[in-house]
Amino acid sequence: MTGSERTEVHELSAPAASAALEAIGTGVYVVDEQGYIIAVNALAEELLGRPAAELLGQDAHDLLHRGSQGQQLPRTQCAMRQAFHAGCPAQGDEDYFARADGSVLPVSWLIAPYGLGDRQAATLVVFYPPGHPRDTARRPEPAVQSLSELQRLALLAETTAQLTSTLDVDEALRRLVALVVPRLADWVIIDLITERDEVWRAVVVHAEGDTLVRHEDLQGPMPPIPQESQMPLSRALRGVASTLAGPQTYQGTPDSGIAVEQGRLFHATEMHSAAIAPIRSPRAVLGALTLGRTESPAAFAPMDLPLIEDIARRAGLALDNARLYQRQRMVAETMQNHLLPQMPRLSGLEMTVRYLPAPDASHVGGDWYDAFPLSDASTALAIGDVVGHDLEAAAGMAQVRNMLRAYAWSQHEPPSRIVERLDEAIQHITDVTMATMIFGRMEAAHDGHWRLSWTNAGHPPPLLISRDGLASYLTDGHGILLGTQAGVRRPDATALLPPGSTLVLYTDGLIETPRQNLDTGLNRLRQHAAALAHRPLLSFTDQLLSRVRPADNDDDVALLALRVPEG
Repeated sequence: MTGSERTEVHELSAPAASAALEAIGTGVYVVDEQGYIIAVNALAEELLGRPAAELLGQDAHDLLHRGSQGQQLPRTQCAMRQAFHAGCPAQGDEDYFARADGSVLPVSWLIAPYGLGDRQAATLVVFYPPGHPRDTARRPEPAVQSLSELQRLALLAETTAQLTSTLDVDEALRRLVALVVPRLADWVIIDLITERDEVWRAVVVHAEGDTLVRHEDLQGPMPPIPQESQMPLSRALRGVASTLAGPQTYQGTPDSGIAVEQGRLFHATEMHSAAIAPIRSPRAVLGALTLGRTESPAAFAPMDLPLIEDIARRAGLALDNARLYQRQRMVAETMQNHLLPQMPRLSGLEMTVRYLPAPDASHVGGDWYDAFPLSDASTALAIGDVVGHDLEAAAGMAQVRNMLRAYAWSQHEPPSRIVERLDEAIQHITDVTMATMIFGRMEAAHDGHWRLSWTNAGHPPPLLISRDGLASYLTDGHGILLGTQAGVRRPDATALLPPGSTLVLYTDGLIETPRQNLDTGLNRLRQHAAALAHRPLLSFTDQLLSRVRPADNDDDVALLALRVPEG
């Protein structure tokens, strides 16, 4: 693969990596699983005398790693390369990088695994030369003395990567806990301010050896934030400052309910030292992060606060993004649910429907279902998918569904003719470019059987399951998608549904993903539907979605299941 191709991979797979690395005050680059550079910060460009264009896509070992005289270093003799293949954190103090002008740069380095947030494994490389401010600064020894400066930089980079690669609040909190305990502290406490300005103690976790133990008895609602209190947690929750605290901080008369709860916390946990930092986003204060020590004899010191503040700041950005995402998702789901119809009660039939939104909050989707009585006492069934995953697709879905209802009610014609009229109309009076759909009519036949007449416009076929667990796809009546060819004649098909049988109409999000071909998904659906045939319809539907919907699904799913009574 050429350098230009590697650069393109960088842009596609790690678009935010370089921006995150700029926050680290020394040279940093990231390599992929083959050792090719996929991200770099400005300080690395400066130290190496090379622009990003000359670094991205290059093999880091071949381009940079040198001996003390500038000679090419065999891979078997390169400590960094060996550590890279070991896949675990490592560091070194006397190595050399090649600069663009032919000189060599003495460096200290640290490498650590680095997550890009899109299931890609990568490695972070942090380096700086002798004489760099981080190497020569004289400062009091912090309590977190087990962490070198390079390890602190790597921790911040790991925090950024871990927290920004999820949009789930609970998962972000879990990752934050794993990052700081037991690396920095024995206890971690996270207090969050809810959207109603209430304080909730969301996390109290203690590291007991290699096990993280959650203390739910210390979690829960907290008293209001006092505006005048100068106690550490109150100040952090107002976004004022980071502070050190200990049990002695809360031995006096408490000035608020929060102070009482903090005194209880120190007593219950036996923490002898704590550092408390506000969790802020650019828009608001979201809560407070408290790190506490019991087993470690070293107390937190003022010089520890900048690192903890940096971690809390990154947590604030991640939590704010997750909250915005969840709010957007809620709005999208509410809109979609209001666009989908309420299902009628069908005399002599059981029916249930489900709609599951796509994982991406913006993917409102064009998947839909419908069922409604017709003027001839039969029942119309429909399921469809308007191309697109946005509000426009959802609006198009509503147009198609409403037009179908109007044609089906007013025109006493076979399903194929109804869909032909619909196809002609949507090409002229809507913005819908393409859509798939099954439209059918259900009516009682004889001996407890029901007759289904349908036409299929490019949609996955209906699945019919007998009460004995025999499952088969109804592949007849198949025609082309809506919106692809004007004036096309569409086929009709008819099938008898025996007593106790179940009919399943579904959209392609249930069976298809980029990593799974259509036949695999169809076979999986048939297998599980047959196994669940004896379940009550509600349980059948829920279990079918749970078992069949792919874990890496990136599409919404609509499903309509109908069961004929046993008779």
